[in-house]
This record gives sequence, C-alpha cells and structure tokens, in this order.
Amino acid sequence: MALRCAALATLIAFAACSKAHGQQLLIPADMPPIAEIEARFLSYNIEMVEVTGGRFWKPYGPRTTAANQDLYADRPPIDLYDARLRKLAAALSPAYLRVSGSWANATYFADSQSAPTKPPAGYDSVLSRAQWHGVIDFAKAVDARIVTSFAVSAGTRDRSGVWNADQARRLLAFTRSSGGDIAAAEFMNEPTLAPQNAAPAGYDAAAYGRDFQVFHDLIRQTSPQTLIVGPGGIGETASSAASGVATRDLLAASAGGIDVFSYHHYGTLSPRCGGRDEADDALSEQWLSRTDTSLAFYKRLRDQFAPGRPIWLTETADAACGGNAWDATSLDTFRFLDQLGRLARAGVSVVMHNTLSGSDYGLLDERTFRPRPDYWAALLWHRLMGRTVLEPRVSAETGLHIYVHCERGRTGGVSLLAINISKAPHALALPLPSERYTLRASRQEDSTVQLNGRVLALGDDDALPDMAAVPTPAGVVSFPPASITFLAIPSAANPACR
Repeated sequence: MALRCAALATLIAFAACSKAHGQQLLIPADMPPIAEIEARFLSYNIEMVEVTGGRFWKPYGPRTTAANQDLYADRPPIDLYDARLRKLAAALSPAYLRVSGSWANATYFADSQSAPTKPPAGYDSVLSRAQWHGVIDFAKAVDARIVTSFAVSAGTRDRSGVWNADQARRLLAFTRSSGGDIAAAEFMNEPTLAPQNAAPAGYDAAAYGRDFQVFHDLIRQTSPQTLIVGPGGIGETASSAASGVATRDLLAASAGGIDVFSYHHYGTLSPRCGGRDEADDALSEQWLSRTDTSLAFYKRLRDQFAPGRPIWLTETADAACGGNAWDATSLDTFRFLDQLGRLARAGVSVVMHNTLSGSDYGLLDERTFRPRPDYWAALLWHRLMGRTVLEPRVSAETGLHIYVHCERGRTGGVSLLAINISKAPHALALPLPSERYTLRASRQEDSTVQLNGRVLALGDDDALPDMAAVPTPAGVVSFPPASITFLAIPSAANPACR
C-alpha cells in the first residue's frame, strides 16, 4: 500500500489512497505555528547541594529500602571540570543551568579566600568561592546561562525577621568580578513549602511579599540584566492546596515585580517520600496527563496576576525526592519526551529537568556521568525540534501522541515526534520522504536504549555515537508498540519554518 500511494502524482490522490486504507494523512507544509519556545527550552538543574557536597537523595540500589527510610547519602561536591560531564552538557547547549533546590535556601556563601569548615549559625551548608567559580566556568564552557535562588534561612534575617540581602549581594558581586553572569533568579526555592524550606516559623505571603520587595530592589539596582523569576510554587492543583503558602497569595504580594512566571512539577513522590505509583502505570494516559493538570492550574494564576509573562517550568522530573527507581531506565523516556511535547505545545517557554546528574532522575549517572536513556532522548530533541511549534492537524488516536516543530537548522523543514504508548502499532501517511530515528528498548526496565536497532553508548574518548537516521520513502509510516520515533522531513517547505 505504501508504495502504491507514494507513486501517485498528486497530494489529492495520495490523500484518497491513504483514506481508503484507513490512514490519517500528514501534510507538513500545511501545519500552522501555534507556539514559540526559547532556544534554551530544554535546560537542566544542578542542585546547590551537588555543588557544595552534602546529603542528597540516595540512588536506589540493592541496599536502599523502598519505604521512606534510608532517604539520603553523603556525596562529595560534583566535579564541574570533568571532561565527560562538560562534553555531554555542551551537546545539549544552549541551555539554562539552574543551581538551586531546597538546600539552597540555607546555604551560606563564603565570600573569602578560605571557606569555614562549618556553616555559621542560621545556615546548613557552605558554598565556597572556588565552588561557585566552578559553576561560572562550567556555564561558560558548555554555553549555559546561570539561574539561581538565594538563602532565606535564619542567618539571613535581621532582628525583626526581615530578609537581609547581604548574602545575595555578595554572590552577585562575586559572579560579576569572576566574569560570570546570572541570567535569571528566583527569590527562594519553592516558597509554597516555606515551612519545610528553611523559612522562619509562621512565614506567610505577607512576609514573602515584604522580602520579595527587598530582593526585587537588589536585582534592579545591582544586576538589572537578571530576569526576576517567580514564584516557583509546587504541589497545588484545583483540588489540593499547598501545604505552606498558596501561589495565589504569593502572586498577590509579588506579581508586579516578576519578569517570568515559574512553577515546579513532579508527577508524584518517589517511595522515599511515601509515593505509591507503580512502573506499570508509566505508559498510561492518566500518568502522562498529570503535567497538563499542573500547568492548567498555574497558567490560570499567571493569566490572572501576571498576564503576558513567559512561563518557565524551573524544576521537573518524574518523581520528587530523587526520582522513581525506573527513572534511570528507558521507561521514563516516554514521560520525559511526552512532557516536553505537551509543554511546548501549551506555550511553556523553558523546561528545566531535575537533574543533570544527581540521584535516579539525573540525565547522567551521578558517579560515572555515563548517559542514561533520558539523555539520548534529550539529545535527539535538541538536535531535531526547533523553536516554532506546529499544529499537526491530525485527529487524536488512542495511544499515539504526535508533536510537530519546525526542524532545527533547516529552512522549511519539519520534525515530528511520535510517541506510541500502546501495545499495538500505529501508522500515519506521509507524502514526503523523511529521516527516521526510532528509540526502543529490549525491555522497558533496561538502562540502555536502542536507536534504529543499535544500542546507544559512548565511544572511545567519550565520543558521542553516530546517531544516524534511516532514510524513509514517502508512504505509510508505522510506529511500533511502546516506541518513540522522530521523523525529520527536510523537504516539508512549511512557510512558518524560516
């Protein structure tokens, strides 16, 4: 059927042939633009505790319990000068590098030649000049722009409990003097969980608004090029309120001062923190649509309090508290790419994955920096999916998710991402030749993934593998069960893809 339809001379004839055989038709030239994402859309976090060293979420393994015990493990500071880490991060650039997380809320910046071995009173950890200089050097080396937040713990407070900007001022000044730049900053990490995140007891929206004004004035006066991002809420939907301070109240106190609206999203909690989700649910519509529910809640608040501001998802992964045990396997690749596709289509400008290389949700193994399946998925997205998001104009099919962008780096070209989460094959008719990249695993719990039948792995001297496409003629394109396929269509001639 594919050859017969492809041989027909006109698109009308091709469409009629496809319809006769029960296939939907893709017309790449007739896909209108619906959204625009940043060039640094796909970005990542390196948590502050990774930079300083300390107790972070313990990766799952034979000695890790499945219950909410054995939560943390001591880890040394990340080596931001590691050649493999830099090479793999650079391959995802340009990007934003967010250095934040809950630990940042109580981290003391030691603005001196030698850092204290213990944090001062009111702080839990110490960030040295050398460590922050490593962040600056890393960002420059891999073409990443720094995003961060500041300490808000007891050590930053004056006698009346008001936030003192001295620590933030010192970090900003040191960054400038070291030739660095902070592209964007949130006041604190996850203020909706303020009682759990080092803020003073009883911290409320009024206190946040008061402190945010100090932060706002500091940025505008000393680092005016830095975007003010916020509030960075998490854990709220229309049916559940935050356990601390509601994003609605935070925005009422601060929305006039933000340049970018930010929020955080995790589909669930890992078992470390009491999560009960099972790997069997990871390919369900209910599981994958959780990102839509979260965005819808926060987007309504953005529209009410900060209309027109860009939306950034500044922290996300499969599960909070280090990730689920399957996040280091090919199974999470479906969630990872589907989330990127959904959010780009819905108008989110930037998505920052947590983390680049920490615990189970890292794109890279935290000990070896070897790529996990999500890294290879990120690399394909980065290479193929451009900034302009297109409407595919095909009807939804159960189990088949379609996302289309202008192709990165090719005028007129279109890139399509097809995610088949079902146990049956799907197919679409395409009247143009394409370049095919299909990701599959022998078993979904595997820690490796295959591209067009070949296992992806680093070569000698950490060389990235040849991620070659399979040339595919015009006709019906089939998507196997439980597979992910990118199709690059260079001859699409879409007028929106300039």
